[in-house]
Amino acid sequence: MTPPTPTPLSDTTMTADPAAVFARLRAEQGHVAWVELEPGVGAWLVMGYDELLTITRQERLYSRDARNWRLFQNGTVPPDSPLGPMMFFRDNVIGYDGAGHARLRRPLDDAVSAIDQRRMRRSVEQICGLLIGDFAVRGRADLVADYAVIVPMLAIADLFGLDTMQGHDLLVAMQALFGSAEDAQEGNRRFEELLGGALRARRRAPAGDLTTALLRHPDLRGDSEVLQSMVVMVSAGYHTTISWIAQSLRLMLTDPRFAARIRGGRLGVDDALDEVLWRDPPMCNMPARYALRDAQLGGRWIQRGDALILGLAAAGHDPRVHAGHRERETGNRSHLAWSAGPHSCPARVPARLITRTAVETVLHRLPGLSLTVPAESIPLTPSPWTRCPASLPVSFSVPVSTGSRT
Repeated sequence: MTPPTPTPLSDTTMTADPAAVFARLRAEQGHVAWVELEPGVGAWLVMGYDELLTITRQERLYSRDARNWRLFQNGTVPPDSPLGPMMFFRDNVIGYDGAGHARLRRPLDDAVSAIDQRRMRRSVEQICGLLIGDFAVRGRADLVADYAVIVPMLAIADLFGLDTMQGHDLLVAMQALFGSAEDAQEGNRRFEELLGGALRARRRAPAGDLTTALLRHPDLRGDSEVLQSMVVMVSAGYHTTISWIAQSLRLMLTDPRFAARIRGGRLGVDDALDEVLWRDPPMCNMPARYALRDAQLGGRWIQRGDALILGLAAAGHDPRVHAGHRERETGNRSHLAWSAGPHSCPARVPARLITRTAVETVLHRLPGLSLTVPAESIPLTPSPWTRCPASLPVSFSVPVSTGSRT
């Protein structure tokens, strides 16, 4: 069967109302919809909650190995495509299934388990305090550029033994990588170059950081596998945590149910964090799975070699899994923001620690906090994968306690 005319995948991230796009696609195609990744390159967007669980749990049918992508094999997608950094095969835990994946996943799980959460919380609180101290006297700030993009950058750089300047360089590289635009390939090259430098430095002078822990892990065979493990952990934690912080702050400032919390209302930070994971998760669209044989999914015929995009945001809007009353679902964490199955995110605990601390600190330290632009005019950072506010201009009362520098 010839697939329908595709909707650009970016229509699900760059619109003011993604729920309306999901509803239209469901009405036209069901819970699995044909979309366009770039001109002439189609894929299936899996929007159904149950269908998404199916493809993430059945790796013998839906593989994570991008070498199975038919459109790359036949040359439709060229090697220099901007989709490459997000879609092409990587020789790391993301690229393998089965025993190979299990071996490469253990170092990540062990590294995350070894994080001292109390030390990490203190480090994040200090980072937040210093950043707020820089702009508090102005009475105005951009909570994305001045805050949300910097907090996870410095927190994750610290975990891997990177300094502040290296953290800034990583951020620039990853913004290009996640944008899937013409500079994506160069961003990916610079990203791996920076992490490679950190790896070589720790090879010469070990320390108590995650880079050293990965270098010493018995399941990683050589510096190449160590580097690729770093690539996975840093890329998964950096940009997604920025988005989670920014979206949570946006929600707290614009939604009456949460905005009231700033003035003593009933719904708090954890409620906002959970709602974002349902409605606007850090990764709205996750690449990808590749069909190993012809199969039926959600009433659609999937051909061998087809790419399937995990519609994590769309699954959060699946009408089959909601009662219809958002207030009744407070505290519900059965969302799929972390994906599911063997490839689900291993770092949800430290990600929540960073995000919760960042959101709580800014709300506590900036009295009278409010947006200075209409909520509907908040711009989004261009990407087919994430839906992150590009800026959150705010004003607040001064003077304010800013904390001390060290």
